[in-house]
Amino acid sequence: MHAYTRAVSPHLDACALTHFQRVPIDVARAVEQHAAYEEALLLCGCALRRLPPLPDATDGVFVEDTAVLLDGIAVITRPGAPSRVGETASVAATLAEHYDVRYLAAGRLEGGDVLRVGRTLFVGLSQRTDAAGFSALRDIATPLGFTAVQVPVGGCLHLKSAVSLAGHINRRPVLAINPGWIDGAVFGDAILCAVDPAEPWAANVLAIGGTVLLGESSPRMQARLSALGLSVEALETDELRKAEAGLTCMSLIGE
Repeated sequence: MHAYTRAVSPHLDACALTHFQRVPIDVARAVEQHAAYEEALLLCGCALRRLPPLPDATDGVFVEDTAVLLDGIAVITRPGAPSRVGETASVAATLAEHYDVRYLAAGRLEGGDVLRVGRTLFVGLSQRTDAAGFSALRDIATPLGFTAVQVPVGGCLHLKSAVSLAGHINRRPVLAINPGWIDGAVFGDAILCAVDPAEPWAANVLAIGGTVLLGESSPRMQARLSALGLSVEALETDELRKAEAGLTCMSLIGE
């Protein structure tokens, strides 16, 4: 596996926010936490491929939003936040070294709104992703053997703020989910591990190499996933969280 990451901007404290109140961010500490995140990816079996730094891109560290990786195909997105449109060119150039690069033809779509579960792509319709972006992704994904499903999103930034893949048990997907933000019925026979009401943002986890990474501010979710038999590792992410960051959003994971 390979993990694509990008350095934290020195201007992270000016990041785009939608559901959080702006509070001071200790950028130096955020850099340290991002380095620990990259180290965790290495320990989970990933090789790092670092994207070119974009110091003036306040949200540039959140690389997941700029592409969707599908079996040798890299779909370059059309970010819904105008301030992020300039991030995609360097992502496309880097991914072109290893992927067949495709571009969305229309609409707006960010990778944080795309949850892959097997051969199904659940695509959140959010403030950052619209129906035209969904259709453009579906047009690329369907010939590759994927099914695309629309999922309404409310109360949070992206679909994967509300639900993410935590692993599999007996071939059934395990999803960490905030049922207050999203209806779990759309996910069929998946095992749903609901957040504790005291941890509404705990639904964003990153399953990789047999380990589930999550923020240390979510001990109840950690206990619930562990009780299911999953191997869980908690990371310090409090400074990054102030920028509406989740565990999935700081990397693109591919073969």
